[in-house]
Amino acid sequence: MSGQAVSSSSFVLAKGQSLSGRPKVLLADDHEMVLERVQSLLHDYEVIATVHNGRDLVSAALRLQPDVIVSDITMPFLNGIDAAHEIHQSGSTARFVFLTVHEQPAFLHACFAEGAFGYVTKSHLGRDLIPAINEALSGRCFIFPSIPR
Repeated sequence: MSGQAVSSSSFVLAKGQSLSGRPKVLLADDHEMVLERVQSLLHDYEVIATVHNGRDLVSAALRLQPDVIVSDITMPFLNGIDAAHEIHQSGSTARFVFLTVHEQPAFLHACFAEGAFGYVTKSHLGRDLIPAINEALSGRCFIFPSIPR
């Protein structure tokens, strides 16, 4: 399924400012169960949209101007790394946190080459996602500790 599901609490006042005052997060993953799990953890953030592929990620990011983008790497139409490249090339200042099954150093390096602030494995999302988002918002990087660098 392609497209975008926008939460009912996603009214955006202006770039960088949400109705709730909480950091705005855009989620991208092609698995609905992952999106639901991630949303269940983000109590202190405003999830402004969820998307299921890289093309929709680029479109939503440029339109909604999130503070943080939590993105899978492997998605239909455009992977998360290439989407991050397009989003940053368009002038977005959104901070990327990649949430992925990939633990190979090549993926890690490719993500950080495109300006990622975080890299979290899906097997540890319950423990590491919130710290990774917080570090990204503070301008610091977070890498899941057991990933070889």
